[in-house]
Amino acid sequence: MDQRMITFIRALRAAGVRISLAETQDAMHGVDTIGIGNRDQFRAALRTTLVKESRDQGVFDYFFPLFFGSGAPPMHDNIPGDLSPEEQQMLQDALRSLMGDLQALRDLLNQLMEGKPFSDEQLEQMGRQSGLQQGSEMYQRQWFERRMNRQAGLQQAKKLIEQLLELLQEMGMSDEALEQLRQLLQENAQGLTEQIANFVGASLAEQLASKEPEPKPDLLDVPFTQLGQSEADAIRDEIRRLAARLRSRASLRQKRARAGQIDPRRMMRANMRYGGVPVELKFHTHHVKPRLVVICDVSTSMRYCAEFLLTLIYELQDQVAQTHSYIFIDDLTDISMMFKEKQPQEAVSEVLYANRPGYYNTDLGNSLNTFRRDHFGTVTSKTTVIILGDGRNNFNNPRLDIAEDMQKRARRLLWFCPEPPVQWGTGDSDMHHYARLADGVHKVSNLRELANAVDQILADG
Repeated sequence: MDQRMITFIRALRAAGVRISLAETQDAMHGVDTIGIGNRDQFRAALRTTLVKESRDQGVFDYFFPLFFGSGAPPMHDNIPGDLSPEEQQMLQDALRSLMGDLQALRDLLNQLMEGKPFSDEQLEQMGRQSGLQQGSEMYQRQWFERRMNRQAGLQQAKKLIEQLLELLQEMGMSDEALEQLRQLLQENAQGLTEQIANFVGASLAEQLASKEPEPKPDLLDVPFTQLGQSEADAIRDEIRRLAARLRSRASLRQKRARAGQIDPRRMMRANMRYGGVPVELKFHTHHVKPRLVVICDVSTSMRYCAEFLLTLIYELQDQVAQTHSYIFIDDLTDISMMFKEKQPQEAVSEVLYANRPGYYNTDLGNSLNTFRRDHFGTVTSKTTVIILGDGRNNFNNPRLDIAEDMQKRARRLLWFCPEPPVQWGTGDSDMHHYARLADGVHKVSNLRELANAVDQILADG
């Protein structure tokens, strides 16, 4: 049993459940304490010690019956024994008439009549014929189940059952006996199908457990376009820790800036009255908190990137002098007030919920036009403007003139783009035009690149 539990735990790990060595030991001690006599208590002990997160409960529930199943499927044995002697004779005559020389089908139908599950030898043989030993991933389960069902002849057997019942009806068997026979045979066939399914699942799970789990990439390096729901949730949890690290670095830079650097020119001028002896020291001082205008594309391809950028910037508001935020798909929306009333993650969640992507096209040009008309006053010579987008404009007017005016008016205009330069200008991309008008373009295809870009802005406020 210990080895079975270890294999089960390895399968859970291979499926993505985080289980430490200490938790494995807790599971072993828990089972030693309660025993394995009560299956429900045994299952509860394993689940309590091994599963920490709600999203892993489904994985546990999927694998547990594959390793600790209840045995052979329930089947009705000796079905002909429930019939009268006359009906039993009819059944034997019908079987001889129906099957002829199909020995394999005859054996399977007899197995259904007797209610015998497949033996281990039968399952192993069908598995070898189906290539099951080559499988290693759980998504292959249904495919191997279909192959083994064909190997066992279950699909043909179901058709044969219908033909058998039709023949018995012609021979005069009562409707009540026919219905009873149909139900018992179908339930036994379903039992054999479930036995194959459990065998395939258990075999694949054991083969999965025997593999060394592939190292998962650091979440910081997973491209936004490849994030699954669980990975996105993990990044949301990571954002605050990431913001804390950036805040510490920014605070250290500001502390150094407040201390300042020696200013030789001011110091010489101030100390002329002392005959040039440097009695009074003079320093350069720098203010490093930037003023930001952030314009984010929240269309389908950009939503994760926009969500994480907005969350990160507003988690760092104590390091920023002022922030005005806008989002766009086909037109611009001012979202700055949302962040004055709510916590960053809550505000971002509500903004994205209220501005869902639809069947309309991204139109950055129209959004820039709205910005110039209604919000151009937020851009000053001290403002850093950040535009987050891939520059794909669905062949609409890109309004490069407005982007140029923004660059001239702002301290600097920066683009955060998830696409590499090789993709600029392809299809409906206007990024190659926007890049020429920007003071810099940061590639932000994953969280590490996004965090580095934000850190550079804080460092050069």
